[in-house]
Amino acid sequence: MAETVAIPGSSGKAKIRSPWGVFVLAIVTLGIYYLYWYYQANRELRDYGFGTSPTTSLLALFPGGIIIVPPFVTFWTFFGRLRAAEDRAGLTGGADQWLGFVLYIVAFFFLPFELVYAQQHLNRLWSSGARASGAPTAG
Repeated sequence: MAETVAIPGSSGKAKIRSPWGVFVLAIVTLGIYYLYWYYQANRELRDYGFGTSPTTSLLALFPGGIIIVPPFVTFWTFFGRLRAAEDRAGLTGGADQWLGFVLYIVAFFFLPFELVYAQQHLNRLWSSGARASGAPTAG
């Protein structure tokens, strides 16, 4: 089960999810969980102050994937927002935008390994915020 933490500087909540659990759920649900995860990850980053519309990001992924270009743009910007959020939190060794993008390209043809990479960084971000604020967590 995912642990819920408060997003620093926001009234929103974020979930610390198992990176490999996210990967498996995306495969088992034939991509439905992938779309849910992408929306939630973008909502969490928006609540932290990075990005404006998780719905627009989701629409770029699907049905934007029919046009082919929008999913690549949205994942490039997603990893940029994730890196900027980690920088704001003062974390070193943040998400690499190029590595995340290359993993997305691999996922586009094979398996969604970029989910594991992104979720590891999101977990680190939300865990550091919960520790810094001393916010209570709920499982």
